Amino acid sequence: MRTVTVGDVRIGAKQPLVLIAGPCVIESRDICIEIAGRLARWARRHQVPLIFKASYDKANRSSLKSFRGPGLQEGLRILAEVKRRWAVPVLTDVHGVEEAAAAAEVADMLQLPAFLCRQTDLVLALGRTGRPINIKKGQFLAPWDMRHVIEKVESTGNRQIVLTERGASFGYNNLVADMRSLLVLREFGYPVVFDATHSVQRPGGAGAHSGGDARWAPALARAAVATGCDGVFLETHIRPEQALSDRENTVPLSSLRTLWHTLRRIDEVVR
Repeated sequence: MRTVTVGDVRIGAKQPLVLIAGPCVIESRDICIEIAGRLARWARRHQVPLIFKASYDKANRSSLKSFRGPGLQEGLRILAEVKRRWAVPVLTDVHGVEEAAAAAEVADMLQLPAFLCRQTDLVLALGRTGRPINIKKGQFLAPWDMRHVIEKVESTGNRQIVLTERGASFGYNNLVADMRSLLVLREFGYPVVFDATHSVQRPGGAGAHSGGDARWAPALARAAVATGCDGVFLETHIRPEQALSDRENTVPLSSLRTLWHTLRRIDEVVR
């Protein structure tokens, strides 16, 4: 299996379990810096391979009135400050072809959103940046259909690819996590991440925004690590009930640390 390097973090075969964590969206500079700082200090103390994730723009919100973030310029400025201040690699979504180059100047890893994983121009633009790409499998795709997305990125000469499972659509306003998907994705030869918090999302389930069941995220994360994955993606917040995006499926920062110790022990047994 290929190993992908993101900043000073290595994801892949024989590497320690990697944590991708942060708020869904950059709500403000102060909140982003505070969450990143708490995560970074804890990660250093406990030798956790951490990639900080936050989006400068959430372009696929349910409602026109939903909070989207500070936008490209201000969002990248905040992420650059996170990198300088806390010395952690950062990951952010990119929703438009025209944003890819600018995002690549700051972010150590670029994320192809699940809803956009079949948008060829965007896939190619991300691949051409040369940055590691986190491809989130669309809720509408079978895991074996990800080969087409992978081939698009590979056509640019970029082999720095990570595949992320985030659940599959199951009827209306519901997702299910099929652990077999992790095994199928691994057959492509790239590192595989399980997105535990988006897998318990209920898309559009709260009317004007997506609902979710955050209480189930730890159980799915444990199952994914036991099945075999190279990293876990967890959206986290100091006060999830006040989060401006994905609050129903966000894991409290206060409980993430205990969960991670459990996940690491499971990973050690599996590996």
